[in-house]
Amino acid sequence: MDKIKIVIAGPRGRMGKEAVMLVENTDHFELVGAIDRKNNGKTFAEVGVLPNSTAKFYEDIDQCFKETNPHVLIDLTTPEIGKVHTEKALVHGVRPVVGTTGFSQEDLERLSALAESNGTGAIIAPNFAVGAVLMMKFAKMAANYFKDIEIIELHHDGKLDAPSGTAVKTAELISSVRESKVQGHPDEKETLDGARGASYDGIRVHSVRLPGLIAHQEVLFGGEGQMLTIRHDSFNRASFMSGVKLAVDTVMKIDQLVYGLENIIE
Repeated sequence: MDKIKIVIAGPRGRMGKEAVMLVENTDHFELVGAIDRKNNGKTFAEVGVLPNSTAKFYEDIDQCFKETNPHVLIDLTTPEIGKVHTEKALVHGVRPVVGTTGFSQEDLERLSALAESNGTGAIIAPNFAVGAVLMMKFAKMAANYFKDIEIIELHHDGKLDAPSGTAVKTAELISSVRESKVQGHPDEKETLDGARGASYDGIRVHSVRLPGLIAHQEVLFGGEGQMLTIRHDSFNRASFMSGVKLAVDTVMKIDQLVYGLENIIE
């Protein structure tokens, strides 16, 4: 198998470091560059990350793509930067695999049209943990039978967006099979603003941010005399790498944008 040439955006972040090791340790992957605001022009070997790597750091994404000619961009940055990188990758014919959240419906429609127009595959995944994707699938299945649902997502206190992309995606999947419903007592009143969380089509969504957490979510389904809880926990960032690998292998075979890892898991 020919090697898949990969550029990583955000290689110094906690997720980015895991992605660097994933690429380095996967036989048919090849790290050809990284996009970062530090170490411009230096190689991974020169900055003491990978002793035998000649892949360079670039501040300019256009220069990086022109000089390295990659097949895939793995972007693990921030929502604002990730949107820019995804669009630039598609313009250059590079297939983006994006793990940042915060893409609006308008963003997705614009990027989907761009991917389709030049036949370049793209995958944007709110969560790369396979177990989390299965949690979302199971939640959608359960929503056919339970209509009163609340989502609690828990993340580290360095996370910038709330609710998480995984929570929003879960709510979207649930609402696709559940009629809109206002939950709780019709006369309930918040004595502290926000006590009942956000509302997505009547589904209550709660965000917890605490040091020591990584990424966790539970979906609670209430019914007469019973409750069903579906929960997933990521205890380290290596848990996301199996999904990143699957996305890289899959994006080479498609010519359109796919949003959500659940769409490529059988």
